[in-house]
Amino acid sequence: MPDEDKKRAAHRALVDRVLSGEGRASAEQRARAFANDGLPPPLDALIGKVADSPAQVTEADLAAAKASGCTEDQLFELVICAAVGQSARQYEAGLAALAEAAVQGRPGHAT
Repeated sequence: MPDEDKKRAAHRALVDRVLSGEGRASAEQRARAFANDGLPPPLDALIGKVADSPAQVTEADLAAAKASGCTEDQLFELVICAAVGQSARQYEAGLAALAEAAVQGRPGHAT
């Protein structure tokens, strides 16, 4: 298997594990955190920050999410799902940009 295929397989295995593996958070919650979409407040604020501006996550964000009824294990899983989801979106965007650049770099390709 070429190295690039191994990387993609490893990436896919990671995504599958965080979305479908055993966990304390429900598969639906993990999928929503991965997509950064559809979680109720205050989870949506925490997950949004993890995905878009992780350096801005505060103890207050975590405390509010925990006060909403999530356990620490569930919050950990949802934070991981959000981070992996954001990295997956960036990975896919990077692959798409590389593919587009390769097409545009071919001789005879009109830009």
